[in-house]
Amino acid sequence: MFVRIVKMSFEPSHIDTFLANFESNKHKIRAFEGCEFLELYRDKYNTNTFFTYSYWNTENDLERYRQSNLFKQVWSKTKPLFNAKPEAWSVDKIVSLS
Repeated sequence: MFVRIVKMSFEPSHIDTFLANFESNKHKIRAFEGCEFLELYRDKYNTNTFFTYSYWNTENDLERYRQSNLFKQVWSKTKPLFNAKPEAWSVDKIVSLS
């Protein structure tokens, strides 16, 4: 399982715009071939900081998504809302306990 974690920080006045864009696209992202899981988290204390966690079958699946029209559409609306450079990590899941 390939996991992508993205940290994003927004201008406070743009948070509602980001959330509306995420809401309108989350099912499309999750339905993208190779995406097995998608979650959005909000930092408890720095409420303008958000994290996405997405699980992909392979790194190639993520790269296909990143080259897709869907990603380009979502990112073009998200990128101008940032107040800091986003950070991303690509990790392999080792252990998961439920």
